[in-house]
Amino acid sequence: MGFILNYFLIVFLVIEIAVVLMRSTGLDHDVSRFQVVSLMTSTGFTTKESELILGHPVRRRIGIFLILFGVFSFAVIISSISSILVPDFKVTHLAEISAGLALLLAIVRVPAVRRILAAKFDKPLEDTFEIEELPIEVVLLQNEGDWFVDIPVGERSGLVGQTIVERCEANSDINLLFIKRGTLQIRRERAATRLEAGDVLYLYGDREEIGRVFRQELQDRVRLRKHDLESKSLV
Repeated sequence: MGFILNYFLIVFLVIEIAVVLMRSTGLDHDVSRFQVVSLMTSTGFTTKESELILGHPVRRRIGIFLILFGVFSFAVIISSISSILVPDFKVTHLAEISAGLALLLAIVRVPAVRRILAAKFDKPLEDTFEIEELPIEVVLLQNEGDWFVDIPVGERSGLVGQTIVERCEANSDINLLFIKRGTLQIRRERAATRLEAGDVLYLYGDREEIGRVFRQELQDRVRLRKHDLESKSLV
């Protein structure tokens, strides 16, 4: 029984350390904890939030370790059941591992250490990986006001029949990356293309400016997604 309790302690400490490391890459605390547990247990990793792990090279490496550790842990716990009744079973070394992990967890939770980890994790992304390998949040969302958003053009939108140039001011911090029209992606003539109902605009720029210029479309976007969620919940 001592072996199982000690091993569960090791699993708990590995989870907590992994959560701290995930947070050091910029991931939200709740998302970090859920994804760490999902990776270790191989359950629930099909959520949309998993894209935050798959799209980040450092998080992928942490994820690989957690998957392998989870598989190994399952095998160890199962095999230990057959040894639980052995009277002279030794757990000294396992207790030492638990103590070492507890010390490591205490160290990585120190604010100064977490800042160092965050700086270390950011630097390899710029030096080691090509830009196409990096997630959007690392490449585009450099400043607090930066925003990357998809805006659908509804049938009643004032954008129908307009070009993006006619809607936005010449010096505005709003960049149309491309227009998605069905299965097509319009890039070359995007600025001069007259918009149609059903188009989706992929914009990058200042959040406040985008919110001001496309206020109605963003409100329609929220209503549309809310309707989609309600429809899925009824299925």
